[in-house]
Amino acid sequence: MTLTRVVLASGRTIGLSHLRLSSTYGGLLEGYPHQALNDRRVKRLLAAATTGFPRTPTHLVPPPREHPEDGRADATRPFGPVQILPPVACIGLFESAPVAPDIDPVLHGSALTIVWFQATPQPPSGHDADPGLREVAWEELAEDYEI
Repeated sequence: MTLTRVVLASGRTIGLSHLRLSSTYGGLLEGYPHQALNDRRVKRLLAAATTGFPRTPTHLVPPPREHPEDGRADATRPFGPVQILPPVACIGLFESAPVAPDIDPVLHGSALTIVWFQATPQPPSGHDADPGLREVAWEELAEDYEI
């Protein structure tokens, strides 16, 4: 049973069967978000996705990176300019009909673990999902499996 369905830009519908949400900057007690910190957070999230769902390929939707200071304080900040990712980090296991056209859709499906960031803790749904998530090239990234 799926939690929700997302319609990709290609028209394919994918079902979300597992969802993990976390605060992007949960646990950040000192300092400020910057590129190196964000790169480490993304790397850890990808590792968690791969470990959590080892039987499916994992794909990262590149997150938008906001620079609220617009480079004005670069010289005074020890780690470079402030760089902010969306506040909610997401790992989702999605499933759909098989990618290969020559296999039985009753006995097969396709799956892909996707990592993305979004503004709210609401599960993605329908055509209203994050645009980056809706642009995922399912046919190239997902892997078929036998039920």
